[in-house]
Amino acid sequence: MSRSRQPPLVTGISPNEGIPWTKVTIRGENLGTGPVDLIGLTICGHNCLLTAEWMSASKIVCRVGQAKNDKGDIIVTTKSGGKGTSTVSFKLLKPEKIGLLDQSAVWVDEMNYYDMRTDRNKGIPPLSLRPANPLGIEIEKSKFPQKDLEMLFPGMSADFTSENFSAAWYLIENHSTTSFEQLKMAVTNLKRQANKKSEGSLAYVKGGLSTFFEAQDALSAIHQKLEADGTEKVEGSMTQKLENVLNRASNTADTLFQEVLGRKDKADSTRNALNVLQRFKFLFNLPLNIERNIQKGDYDVVINDYEKAKSLFGKTEVQVFKKYYAEVETRIEDLRELLLAKLLETPSTLHDQKRYIRYLSDLHALGDPAWQCIGAQHRWILQLMHSCKEGYVQDLKGAPGLHSPMLDLDNDTRPLVLGHLSQTASLKRGSSFQSGRDDTWRYKTPHRVAFVEKLTKLVLSQLPNFWKLWISYVNGSLFSETAEKSGQIERSKNVRQRQNDFKKMIQEVMQCLVKLIRGALLPLSIPECGVRQYGGWEVKSELSGQWLAHVIQTIRLTYESLTALEIPNDMLQTIQDLILDLRVRCVTVTLQHTAEEIKRLAEKEDWIVDNEGLTSLPCQFEQCIVHSLQSLKGVLECKPGEASVFQQPKTQEEVCQLSISIMQIFIYCLEQLSTKPDADVDTTHLSIDVSSPDLFGSIHEDFSLTSEQRLLIVLSNCCYLERHTFLNIVEHFEKHNFQGIEKITQVSMASLKELDQRLFETYIELKADPIVGSLEPGIYAGYFDWKDCLPPTGVRNYLKEALVNIIAVHAEVFTISKELVPRVLSKVVEAVSEELSRLMQCVSSFSKNGALQARLEICALRDTVAVHLTPESKSSFKQALEALPQLSSGADKKLLEELLNKFKSSMHLQLTCFQASSSTMMKT
Repeated sequence: MSRSRQPPLVTGISPNEGIPWTKVTIRGENLGTGPVDLIGLTICGHNCLLTAEWMSASKIVCRVGQAKNDKGDIIVTTKSGGKGTSTVSFKLLKPEKIGLLDQSAVWVDEMNYYDMRTDRNKGIPPLSLRPANPLGIEIEKSKFPQKDLEMLFPGMSADFTSENFSAAWYLIENHSTTSFEQLKMAVTNLKRQANKKSEGSLAYVKGGLSTFFEAQDALSAIHQKLEADGTEKVEGSMTQKLENVLNRASNTADTLFQEVLGRKDKADSTRNALNVLQRFKFLFNLPLNIERNIQKGDYDVVINDYEKAKSLFGKTEVQVFKKYYAEVETRIEDLRELLLAKLLETPSTLHDQKRYIRYLSDLHALGDPAWQCIGAQHRWILQLMHSCKEGYVQDLKGAPGLHSPMLDLDNDTRPLVLGHLSQTASLKRGSSFQSGRDDTWRYKTPHRVAFVEKLTKLVLSQLPNFWKLWISYVNGSLFSETAEKSGQIERSKNVRQRQNDFKKMIQEVMQCLVKLIRGALLPLSIPECGVRQYGGWEVKSELSGQWLAHVIQTIRLTYESLTALEIPNDMLQTIQDLILDLRVRCVTVTLQHTAEEIKRLAEKEDWIVDNEGLTSLPCQFEQCIVHSLQSLKGVLECKPGEASVFQQPKTQEEVCQLSISIMQIFIYCLEQLSTKPDADVDTTHLSIDVSSPDLFGSIHEDFSLTSEQRLLIVLSNCCYLERHTFLNIVEHFEKHNFQGIEKITQVSMASLKELDQRLFETYIELKADPIVGSLEPGIYAGYFDWKDCLPPTGVRNYLKEALVNIIAVHAEVFTISKELVPRVLSKVVEAVSEELSRLMQCVSSFSKNGALQARLEICALRDTVAVHLTPESKSSFKQALEALPQLSSGADKKLLEELLNKFKSSMHLQLTCFQASSSTMMKT
């Protein structure tokens, strides 16, 4: 009693997966006491009670219905036990639809069959029917707008039966959220379908082999049953009777449908004839269609139609077909000529050239159209280059000094920027160094510079496509697969010759480019025979170094662009040679222009002295050199593949001589300034640094510049040049890898020292000679006699006057340059001591008072200028004292000391300059 009330329990189902209407066997416990006790059966939520067949309390057979869920439990309900449970589940598979024309090894369930005659898609022929889901996975429609998909895939379709089917569009539209694992499953389904199609009918035989065996078993069972009953022997062969019945039924059917079948056969014959006429309508309409498509530019359609007609009627023996096919060949020959003319037409884009070459190769044009195109493009590039040169030459002759609009390089601002930078750099050198001439020339691009920019731009716009065309020709990408196979053997025979010819073309273009630029910028490097073709620039002025540097940068960029095309370096060597020659010329011109600027520096000398005794001239000279070298920095720098500017010994020597010339020109300017007449010196703007008022309190406002002061200023500048400026310039030369630095240094320093010594001697002569000349008259003034003189009472006036003159020299030198004081005063003291020694040695004899007077004056002079004594002046003072008699008594020595102290005390103010000079020397 308690057992019958237990709920049903499903513990197994076979099979555990299948399509709707699959027959399954359910096993379990308490599945009912009989068919009447079974009141409910659901699989995956679908009621299957109508198809259920109760076998026992542990077994039920049924068919799975159309369930909504793809996987679910098996629930059995009985009167005795109620609603049961399940420990297993069933997976419902989606059925694979079989089309009307698909082969099948089993009987197709026609429950879902729809009549083609009443279906809305009845206009679609049966051959176009395809599965709605070719991937075999669930379709998940995307939310992408149809317009966006049409814009993303123009001319394509998501219909997999269309010729323009796009797989990407189909996946976005139907499987945008499908996981990668499901897509892999879809690939497996596609492979399985492809394998089924390849296997053909044999696959269906293999798949339905069990069905054949079941049919064979059924027939064998019927035969055995008939033999066992014995009816075949009594009433005759049953199969024989069946055959007779079938034959009579067939004859009756033939009689009934003979007229209908006859009409059908006639209709089929008529239909076949119309199909044949429709098929050959393509050939009959082809000539007219070719003309229309040529006018519209649909060359692809023409070529496809021609290939199709050639394959169908190329070898026909039918006269009508031959006539129409000959007309087609005439139209195609006209098309070949038209395409060849368009191919050789210039200018044209690389895309159009490739397109026309492919058309001609598909049409099997005679010769090698691709090579003809390469030759035409080569001639076109050369013609453009020469036309560019002629246009600029004519523009230069027609409007000299004007910048024609035809020279505009797409509003290229590089020359303007260059001119602005040069002007800015010039302004930084100080207002005293600015040129008075108009600098607006910097903003006008010279014709030759504009020509080089236009020429290189032209080459860079044409040569890449020319090179790509050759690469496509070599690797065969210009031709279609059919043309590639047919022409591969012929091209392989000529490939070596073609390579040599194309190499000559590239070299000719490079040589033309280089010669045209040489004709414009380096006319002397062009042979006389090529001057007319590549020269013709009637210009007198030389391009500045800045413009040459700009041209070099332009050609370098051109070389880099050509190298990026992977053009072999040996074809571009002429450009490297041109760049080297231009770099050498730029360095030479820049140094020559620098020399010209330095010649004009003398005109800019303002004689304004700073607290170091210098004018702005040495600084202006150094800045001029540094600016010139800075402008050559990019020119001297070696880019990849370039040689050094100083590689050739001739260039080294020329640059070295120019550098020496620059230094000597400046030295000559200094010499000219030192010897300039007083009337030519402008002192209206003269200014002296008075940062130390106590040193220059004696300078008056009406101060005028004398020749001796100019000598001192130039001497001061020479000293600064020797110690600083020339050394700095040499460092800059070394920094820029100039050669012959030692020679430049030696020659320049020697010339500078020579000028310095000459100017110094001139100044000493001007200052020392008057002092020396005043000694002898001063000593013997008033008929003074060393043999007969009074006892000394102090230093006589002649010596005081000499000291005052020396102090005046000191003041003059100290006013200009403190550093020159020791050098000048040492020489002046040497001259005075030497003259004094000579005068003492010329005296025949001294009295006691005379010897004391002479010793007093010699010692006073020696002690006063002690800080400026040199070995020569010390020797002269010693000789002078040795010429005097020795002091015999201590009283004389005491008197001498008292008189010396009296002298120093009385002239303390005047002698202070020597003490200040001493302290200054000690500090320095």
